[in-house]
Amino acid sequence: MTPPSRPRVVFMGSPQFAVPTLEALARHFNVVGVVTQPDKPAGRGNVLTPPPVKRKAQELGLPVFQPARLSRPEAIEQLRAWQPDLIVVAAYGQILKPQVLQLPPYGCLNVHASLLPRWRGAAPVAYAIWHGDKETGVTIMLMDEGLDTGPILSQRKEPIHPDDTAATLGERLAHLGATLLVETIPLYLAGEIRPQPQDESKATYAPRLKREDGLLDFTRPAEELARQVRAFDPWPGTFTWWKGKRLKVLKARAVDLDSPGPGVPLVVEGHPAVGTGRGVLLLEWVRPEGRKAMEGPAFLRGAGRDWTATGPLPEKAP
Repeated sequence: MTPPSRPRVVFMGSPQFAVPTLEALARHFNVVGVVTQPDKPAGRGNVLTPPPVKRKAQELGLPVFQPARLSRPEAIEQLRAWQPDLIVVAAYGQILKPQVLQLPPYGCLNVHASLLPRWRGAAPVAYAIWHGDKETGVTIMLMDEGLDTGPILSQRKEPIHPDDTAATLGERLAHLGATLLVETIPLYLAGEIRPQPQDESKATYAPRLKREDGLLDFTRPAEELARQVRAFDPWPGTFTWWKGKRLKVLKARAVDLDSPGPGVPLVVEGHPAVGTGRGVLLLEWVRPEGRKAMEGPAFLRGAGRDWTATGPLPEKAP
């Protein structure tokens, strides 16, 4: 099969992470359609809000399709009507069924934000930070029916900085993945890249995070909790319970001090802090329930002696 000089590409993606990939595809290839998640209510007013990929596709003048389920007959009909040579996926949010995977003659490629087979799943950036990885990267993969199990076409590494959050690292990986993708596609179509199977013995998993996963477990070491705060920024965020209300922890760092005990509040360097299983977690920025974000010292001025007088913070909702 002679590869097309300007392949017809359908792109599937939804969040901000996918936007650089869409922009790169539109610059270098013939993007004939964009598939993204339906608009969803957002904010206090539950205003119907389009996903970032839809907004970008509209800016680029590309046709947009938002099926509730990609497996529905009308969705398959639309994909066939676009006659793609290739489908590219980046954080779309739905599993592709065999009838979709087999539709384009050159298959479906995925831009994944990890060095597969490490951190398969929905939250690879957060898990890489949370577990203390020194580096991560992006993988361009030929998709199969499994969860990020397809053969690898190309990879590129990226260091994880000590102050990285999921937001900052995710932004770098988004651009890195877009660049690697446009370098990989011509080589793949020309048959110059041979897909390499993943080493199943090295597979780890990063399942989708839920809001309740953000509860800080102060029996864990302070260093691990500080990584969790960075890993869960911006979603789902981290928190603890204080005086019966949720106290969001927006920024924190580990301090090498003897812990007074897991969950015990104290004051360190003028900031609220909490004892952990090893060391102390200093809370640099917090957001009390129903109030604005504030630096630790400002929180202490409002909390007064109540911070250190309440005893260990509860391990679950009061």
